[in-house]
Amino acid sequence: MDRRQFLSSTGAVTALALAPGALKAAGQPGAGDAALNALLEAIFQENLDDSPESVTQLGLDNGKRAAAKSQLGDRSLASRATDLARAKKAIARVEAVDASTLSETSKLDREVVLYSLRSGIVGPDKFGIGSTIRPYRIFQQGGAYFSIPDFLNSAHTIQTTADAEAYCSRLSAFATALDQDSAVQRDEAARGFVAPDFCLDLTIGQLKALRGKPAAASSMVNSLVTRAKAAGLAGDWGTKAATIIEAQVYPALDRQIALVESLPRRKEAGLWALPNGEAIYADALKAATTTNFTPDEVHKIGQEQVAALTAELDAILKAQGLTKGSVGARLTALNEMPAQLYADTAEGRAELLAGLNVGVAAMQARLGKAFLNPPAEPLDIRAVPVEIQDGASNGYYRRASLDGKRPAIYFINLKSVGDWPKYTLPSLSYHEGVPGHHLQLSIVQKLNSPLLRRLSGFSAYSEGWALYAEQVADELGGYASAIERAGYLQSFLFRAARLVADTGLHAKRWTREQATDYFVETVGFARPRSQREIERYCTQAGQACSYKLGHISWLRARDNAKRILGDKFDLRAFHEVLRDGAVPLTILERLVEARAKAAKG
Repeated sequence: MDRRQFLSSTGAVTALALAPGALKAAGQPGAGDAALNALLEAIFQENLDDSPESVTQLGLDNGKRAAAKSQLGDRSLASRATDLARAKKAIARVEAVDASTLSETSKLDREVVLYSLRSGIVGPDKFGIGSTIRPYRIFQQGGAYFSIPDFLNSAHTIQTTADAEAYCSRLSAFATALDQDSAVQRDEAARGFVAPDFCLDLTIGQLKALRGKPAAASSMVNSLVTRAKAAGLAGDWGTKAATIIEAQVYPALDRQIALVESLPRRKEAGLWALPNGEAIYADALKAATTTNFTPDEVHKIGQEQVAALTAELDAILKAQGLTKGSVGARLTALNEMPAQLYADTAEGRAELLAGLNVGVAAMQARLGKAFLNPPAEPLDIRAVPVEIQDGASNGYYRRASLDGKRPAIYFINLKSVGDWPKYTLPSLSYHEGVPGHHLQLSIVQKLNSPLLRRLSGFSAYSEGWALYAEQVADELGGYASAIERAGYLQSFLFRAARLVADTGLHAKRWTREQATDYFVETVGFARPRSQREIERYCTQAGQACSYKLGHISWLRARDNAKRILGDKFDLRAFHEVLRDGAVPLTILERLVEARAKAAKG
């Protein structure tokens, strides 16, 4: 399918209005279903054996996996080779299952798992890197230094003395993880894989911020002490943790800081400057979007979407009396109006977070109009930890544990409250919360499919859904004023501009400054926020393109469902496709065509 077909075709690309579980009811269980389910479960468990952090994230670090709670995963080069060999073996085992013995549901499980496994090995197998989307081991949003302290604070639960002891064991393992990252980065640097110099500067700043406080005042110590006290645990946990940090973690951080400061410096922002950079980006774009679009095609889609959304925003802003300058300039002026800003204080940040909670609760109460039996799982809304806010994304979601003991978390970066004018916040909450990521992943969490299938993630599907969810929120009356609706359209414009900027950086050799200027002028975001976005795209190639391409698919799907079903179309039933789990967009198209024919009778 070419670019214009993708934009204009009325062929279905997502679920039709079928009753819950309609896909499962399409055929009787196949003779090979049980064997496939057992195989997928075995592969899932084998992956968990080497990923203690995943065990904890999923809430499975108890019973026979209790030992995982004291461990961190192996991050060495040797582990990369081990993981690749295991993935190839898994692919061969799944391929060996005769699809003709499977029900339609199990055929889909087999196909989706194979797609995910094959996509996951491209980076290490073809290019000798961790992944095509994230080709650098250490950067402003990647590495043990960035992920482990937050993981210990938000995922590692502390309810017993054993939990606190396990936390201390993981602190010790953190030092090892840092040194493993350093060794891998040293090897990759020798092969030309180093993040741009401005990303390294951000990384160094965050490493030094993590290292800068006395061990006893470290956030890692405070997290343990605070939660151990809340759980009523006896013992001097602060001294124990601080001793480990002082003797093991800080020396490892010092070694990593010295390494990153010594890395070769390059100003080029895009992957094109790397060995095989153009091929890596093409594969990154394919992995992120689950399509076969070329960078040029994605760039053109973005330009067309930007033009259409700019025209729509122009009309809204003029109606509000904002008439001077470009749409981007008028949005920038709106961003700076005092009435749109929270105070740049602790109290202002607390007020902002409180407002997000109110907004999510209000939308939750409306979900029944667009969803059948919508989940109502708890959602914790938090500021991004201060230690990593310089390089962190502006907002992101972390799914709940499978056992329900740790709720999902919606993080917002509050480094600068000026990045978050009030009119822009509702669309963010609908994207990260409900009816966006939180609703979709809460549904997936409770499915009865194999865990390997249930936990397979496809950015174009999930991010496309979250952007589409912002539109559903509009249809449910989620934007209280024309200005808030402008914020929602700006969110769409932002994702369309990503298509242009990401391909501009990695395929058309844009500089960071050129891409940042484009964002400020086109989207109207403050320059610091725009620059953080661009810096993210420089080190996570292609991922930013998944949102709008996925969104286009969801929209075309619904339009096609309406066309096929006419008066039989029901929005709540249409959204039941979420209960079939995430799939690549290429597979989604084929599924929808089959659903359309079945529903039409």
